[in-house]
Amino acid sequence: MTPVQTAALMIIASGAAHAVVNAILKSGDDKMSSRALMDGFSALIVLPFAFILPLPGAAWPWLVTSGFVHFAYLFCLIKAFEGADFSVAYPISRGVAPALASAVAVGVFAEPLSLMTGIGVLLVSAGVLTVGLGRHVSRRSLAWAAATGVTIAAYTVLDAQGVRAAPTAGTYIVWIYLVDGMVIGTIFALWRGPRFLLAARDQWKSGMVAGGFSLVTYGLALWAYRLGDTPRLAALRETSILFGVAIAVFYLKERLTRSRLIGVLIIAAGAATLLAAG
Repeated sequence: MTPVQTAALMIIASGAAHAVVNAILKSGDDKMSSRALMDGFSALIVLPFAFILPLPGAAWPWLVTSGFVHFAYLFCLIKAFEGADFSVAYPISRGVAPALASAVAVGVFAEPLSLMTGIGVLLVSAGVLTVGLGRHVSRRSLAWAAATGVTIAAYTVLDAQGVRAAPTAGTYIVWIYLVDGMVIGTIFALWRGPRFLLAARDQWKSGMVAGGFSLVTYGLALWAYRLGDTPRLAALRETSILFGVAIAVFYLKERLTRSRLIGVLIIAAGAATLLAAG
């Protein structure tokens, strides 16, 4: 199997795990506390590896900048989930990201973009947005979901550059989770105050599970970005919507509309195009 094929498989597996993580976050009563628990457990899991792997070196600027963007992303994501159904907020936030990330990766960092990859990116973005926009959503929720998409595009490009600048993929993975868990997780926990302690008592098991899944989802994505080009992989990761729709329908008991079904088919066509482009 070639590195390009390996990266594609890793990014699709990443997307599946990502849908599970976001479903757990959406199902929690206190979403900010849930996120703090999730990121805190992720940080604890990777902490021992920080003493084994080399330091990030040239990747430090990317890590620090990405940390700020991740904070904005998590805040916007929580606000989006507080005001809209999972099957609305999740697709809108993910649908905005691939086209924006591709534009920045190509325009700023001169990454390659073939015609087939470009078509695949547009199909995936269109399909994802179709899934999310098939029902009424308030302007406030739409704004938070769109802002989440912008931050996703930003950290995707930053982390793709950062993991390539790091001595090893493992180094960058460990440190991005330490930044998110020990800094952002702590900020969210302090923000919630006593309510975080109450949530931790009730949600620590789901937080631990989500923290483990979180390592799988973004760890695989970062490793994939080290092997392949950002536009293709960023769009392929949004196949997570296919898994997200299944979770929304069968687990969260949300309704599957005709527009969502059409969106799923468009995403599948985009994913097939992207795989063929590789």
